[in-house]
Amino acid sequence: MSKRLQTIGNSSGIIIDKPILELLQITPDTELEVTTDGDRLIITPLRPDASRKDRISKAQRRTLASHAETFRSLSK
Repeated sequence: MSKRLQTIGNSSGIIIDKPILELLQITPDTELEVTTDGDRLIITPLRPDASRKDRISKAQRRTLASHAETFRSLSK
């Protein structure tokens, strides 16, 4: 598939066809990482890592539990 950049305001963009978006499960809300290897533009959808979210939630709960009194004092 060959594409050309299109002018969008003062910038340029590329239109990604719907079948490709559906194949990669990319929506307008999907955050994309844009990198290069020096010759190519690499666009990667960023997927939320459920296990990472779980670890962060557990760490937050532990921190709040072990420092509850400190947080109460600071909030006054």
